[in-house]
Amino acid sequence: MKKVLLIEDEKNLSRFVELELRHEGCDVTVAYDGETGLYMANTQDWDVILLDLMLPGMDGIEVCRRTRLIKQTPIIMITARDSVSDRVTGLNCGADDYIPKPFAIEELLARMNVIFRRQDEQRGNAVSELSCRSLSVNLDAREVRLGGEEIELTKREYDLLVTFMENQGRVLSRETLLDKVWGVETAVDTNVVDVYVRYLRNKIDASKEESFIKTQRGIGYVMSR
Repeated sequence: MKKVLLIEDEKNLSRFVELELRHEGCDVTVAYDGETGLYMANTQDWDVILLDLMLPGMDGIEVCRRTRLIKQTPIIMITARDSVSDRVTGLNCGADDYIPKPFAIEELLARMNVIFRRQDEQRGNAVSELSCRSLSVNLDAREVRLGGEEIELTKREYDLLVTFMENQGRVLSRETLLDKVWGVETAVDTNVVDVYVRYLRNKIDASKEESFIKTQRGIGYVMSR
């Protein structure tokens, strides 16, 4: 059963879409404002998010942008505004697709099915190992090896390492790392990121190699390939 998060403040429309999707066998949860939708988007796993552009509290563009800092859940933007600039803005902030109101439920279902098929194909070819120079991570076994020798990491160190491995060459801010590894609702200060990066470096940096994780002053960290 596909899990769908619908973030839509128009009660009649949200109820109609919810009933139609449930009829198609989806598990649907509805949020009626941007802040609630953002919290639900980032604290649970969804197969797709249907996101209205105009929302009370926080608009859909901001919800999409903040969700993309943490999750890669497919997002279909739904809105009555159908100008080219609105579509471009929605896609540039991280939306996967865009459907204007009013829409036929058949079209929405077709767009969702394209995403579901892509997800199924990706799961069939899921990456089971990440590597960077002499460092490798077996995601299935949660096993980390450096030069062929296994090293022990705590859960937090492992999650931090996987985040770096999945974003090699990309500078990650402390705030982004905090959101991805500790969670969007954490009350932990960003200084804890520096502490755990130091712990991780002590375990994965070989004496003859440059550090895997480099500091970008005033910005954050990057894993060098």
